[in-house]
Amino acid sequence: MAAPYLRDIAGGCEAELLIQPRASKTEAVGEHDGRLKIRLAAPPVDGAANEELIRWLADILGIPKRNVSLISGETGRRKRVRLMGVTAETAGGRMKSVEK
Repeated sequence: MAAPYLRDIAGGCEAELLIQPRASKTEAVGEHDGRLKIRLAAPPVDGAANEELIRWLADILGIPKRNVSLISGETGRRKRVRLMGVTAETAGGRMKSVEK
């Protein structure tokens, strides 16, 4: 069963995330208010946090960065991302395995 913050779509899945920028390191810290909370080492300046989020997600999910796209929340802490080439169940398992 997939995590509540993930849902399958055609060709992949979408994730609801809560982002905390300027952390000491980039890591997932668990579910918060129905979203996966992710701490990012990058600051929320000039898109650096969004770039770090995309890089980190692609890395832990084993998919190319081009398969990770920000759907909403570009300037906010609550974000929705599209992850192509990975199911919600697979993404949930991989994200769970790297949670702090």
